[in-house]
Amino acid sequence: MITISEATSKDFKTIREIAYKTWPDVYGEILSAAQLEYMLKAFYSVDVLRDNATNNGHHFILASEGEVCLGFASFQHDYLNDKVTRLHKIYLLPEAQGKGVGKLLIDSVIDYAKKNHAKILSLNVNRFNKALTFYQKLGFEIVGKEDIELDHGYLMEDYMLEKQL
Repeated sequence: MITISEATSKDFKTIREIAYKTWPDVYGEILSAAQLEYMLKAFYSVDVLRDNATNNGHHFILASEGEVCLGFASFQHDYLNDKVTRLHKIYLLPEAQGKGVGKLLIDSVIDYAKKNHAKILSLNVNRFNKALTFYQKLGFEIVGKEDIELDHGYLMEDYMLEKQL
């Protein structure tokens, strides 16, 4: 049975480990090895995760089966001072993908968003990421494109997606 629970700072190491196991599978054909390494270090150090939770209003939830954490999501309410909940991250271990765990995480984020009176759930997804079809099946629509420049000349080429709640 899959359970969804709120993460605490004690879980940041697990979240980091899942990202490091998942990103090569998700982005290995999209990003160079150097960019992959840079982005993992920039976004998934325990200190960055803690700062996101403490200072940036990010909430983290975990999907687990027994004692095994299968994946996580992070989100932020009142994104850009609007009635929007922003899904910042959702990743599942490769062996947990395609089993409904991602949908459970999204449904949980939607529940949190509705309790916070959000009207929209928004996210960005890499334009070349096959997860785009996952989001579209769940009712997300492409509302724009966004290119985000990172250090070292790296570029995030994203679609902006929204789901009305």
